[in-house]
Amino acid sequence: MTPRRAPSVPRSLLVPLAALLCLATLLSAGLSPAAGEGASVPGLSRAETLRLGERIYRGGILSSGEPLTAVVQGDIPVEGTMFSCVSCHLRSGLGSFEGDILTPPTNGDILYQPWDSHIETARLRRGTMEGTSKQRKRTLFYLTRIGEFPSRPAYTDETLADAIREGADPEGRDFIGVMPRYPFGDREMAILIEYLKSLSKDPSPGVTDTTIRFATVVSGEVSRKERDELLVPLDRYVRIYNGHLRRKTRKSTGARAEEVVRLLPADSEPRLVSLVVWELQGSPETWRGQLEEYYRKEPVFALLSGITTKEWRPVHEFCEENAIPSLLPITDLPVVSETGWYTLYFSKGYYQEGETAARHLARTEAPVSGGPVVQVYPDTPEGNAFASGFRDAWNEGGRAPLLEKALPAGTQATREILEEATGKGRRSVLVLWTGAEAIPALNAMTGGDGGVSTIYMSATLLKEGLLAVPEALRDKTYITYPYGLTDTGPGMMYAKKKVTPQITDRRVPGKAAAIYPVLTEIFSWLESNYFRDYMFDIVDASMLVVASPFERITFGPGQRYASKGCYIVQLSKGERPELVRKSGWVVH
Repeated sequence: MTPRRAPSVPRSLLVPLAALLCLATLLSAGLSPAAGEGASVPGLSRAETLRLGERIYRGGILSSGEPLTAVVQGDIPVEGTMFSCVSCHLRSGLGSFEGDILTPPTNGDILYQPWDSHIETARLRRGTMEGTSKQRKRTLFYLTRIGEFPSRPAYTDETLADAIREGADPEGRDFIGVMPRYPFGDREMAILIEYLKSLSKDPSPGVTDTTIRFATVVSGEVSRKERDELLVPLDRYVRIYNGHLRRKTRKSTGARAEEVVRLLPADSEPRLVSLVVWELQGSPETWRGQLEEYYRKEPVFALLSGITTKEWRPVHEFCEENAIPSLLPITDLPVVSETGWYTLYFSKGYYQEGETAARHLARTEAPVSGGPVVQVYPDTPEGNAFASGFRDAWNEGGRAPLLEKALPAGTQATREILEEATGKGRRSVLVLWTGAEAIPALNAMTGGDGGVSTIYMSATLLKEGLLAVPEALRDKTYITYPYGLTDTGPGMMYAKKKVTPQITDRRVPGKAAAIYPVLTEIFSWLESNYFRDYMFDIVDASMLVVASPFERITFGPGQRYASKGCYIVQLSKGERPELVRKSGWVVH
């Protein structure tokens, strides 16, 4: 279930937001485990208790299936699905920052321990002399806000229930007004408290005393060239990271290199990183079993990148069901969904190109004169992804009916097929999701006064054929172009400037490199909080803008597609055509 999020955070506060995600590290340093596993709620197994507690925490849904009720501003009842715990405390329960409001952690390991602001202030002041520059800045930030967390005794089940219902800490001090009050019954309260005790309590699978294990997925049909373009830089990153960690530990302990791993404490030092390759063979229908077997033999904390030319769905579903983060896989066929949580994609892939074409057509003034809009595509995973993106976006606004023709896989789009689809003599808009092999048929059918008035195609499918679009078709042919353009800056709308065409291969090296700053950000904040949900809480809060083959990729709360745009371009006249932008990066 996708958590409901609080209103967006002003950009001026994004750094504090990222900083507050690590508040749990400071609050929990040196603490012993919370009050054990706890007993299940009477009549419920422990597994069922935690499942129902998660539903309350993340979705605001009671065990009965009804939405919970929250009370805001003292006496205003609202549906709790709009004020679920996850909105502010995040999936990991390690807190957040919204506007100028600090939201402290809600997991049991912290709630069930006393908090002494004087001790923590002194420790934080010592921390300003240690760590990286980013960590020192974070510590200084905490010092400016430490007064918002006055000393308190450890919570008990009873005082925690009172806090949730009445909005006051164990000392009777009222919480800030934006904190809703939740009038839970005893059973629902017991379920939620048991869930909070388990939240971010034990390190996620894939974490040992010395190592945090990752995997990358490579399917068997990927070429050796693309495989190396991904794996070589990933391996280099792991070696650099581990080398830095070993040097840091050796410097602080005086240990020899071979002793470093043994000396990494489980509760205070970052782990070394290991990366294994999960090879997937055969058709995607068989991948799930292969993934389960890899995971059974050696669980991993998360999947880093990965590459396939096929559908990513089996890997996506495996990650969703096992709560395994999957970071920026290289695929043109991602799962396009509003509910997925555990996979962060570069973009919606082919679907996004189709979506962009539909929105550009919809906003173009009088694109046709009474003619139909016709979409022709091969009945393949690739063709269906393009067509679905166009169809979904076109149908958003109650526009004219869309005529469609799906070609059997392997069927070439001939002149006869295209004329039958568009209706010879009618001035149609043709959305054609095929490669350059269809250009001769287009050239033959669009002459004279009849036929097609506007054509949409994909640079990703045209590849080298992008430059083969004949001059007679260039004025009427619009091309989706999913990557950045040379010598152009983001935000320029309808630029007239011409740019040298770049053939749209998969840009694997640039995508592999884009994962570096994201991993660096994650490792900088992760520290000893080895919880999978916390990993993506960090990404959500970071609002990174990362260099990549795309015009730009950014991250934000709950977003699972880092690239939000795609250009529409045309080819200029002449023997050496250039690309002319016909839209901005984002087409609404």
